Amino acid sequence: MRMRKVKWAVEYLPESKVLVKDPSSCKGKWKKRLGTSTLHVEIGCGKGKYSLDMAAMTPEAGFVAIEKNESAAGIAAKKMDDDPREKKLALIEGDADHLSEWFAAGEIDVIHLNFSDPWPKKRYAKRRLSAPSFLKQYIDVLAANGQVIMKTDNASLFEFSVPQFLANGFRLLELSVDYRRETHDEDAITEYEEKFIEQGNPIYRAVFEKETI
Repeated sequence: MRMRKVKWAVEYLPESKVLVKDPSSCKGKWKKRLGTSTLHVEIGCGKGKYSLDMAAMTPEAGFVAIEKNESAAGIAAKKMDDDPREKKLALIEGDADHLSEWFAAGEIDVIHLNFSDPWPKKRYAKRRLSAPSFLKQYIDVLAANGQVIMKTDNASLFEFSVPQFLANGFRLLELSVDYRRETHDEDAITEYEEKFIEQGNPIYRAVFEKETI
């Protein structure tokens, strides 16, 4: 469901400290900018809880959160700016179509896809973040043995995604059809995930690794 415009969030976004206004200028320099040797990127961060919590839980790693919805990005920016915890964190407001414009080849260690829009109608399948056009970009920007970690509540999207990854340069490392059946303190829970857990819905998760020649 499309998020309604949140006026204060849109107005806040330009003044945010965590927002990177020209992400292409950081291409090849993200690790230096964030002061880290490990770079995580979350595509579709929503209101920012996952990247914020993960960055605080692992302050030695750098996180870049990407969100194309202006209102959600503004809410995330305010939340990230106000959080007092130590963290290496940046925010991009934009569409993941531009991933290769923002990140250099081999620059990213881990890409996170959390509860992405399933685009259920077949005619919109190319918009899914696990569609081949996106996977080609992931292959380009991921380091050798870089990973994509995907979580979703949508069984159809999961069934679509797994073979897409395997046919486009990735191998499967882990797969779970009820990930939160066990406690995973090392992995933050997103806003959507909290709701699904409360409803008793299973969380599907897979870890894919970039194949090396």
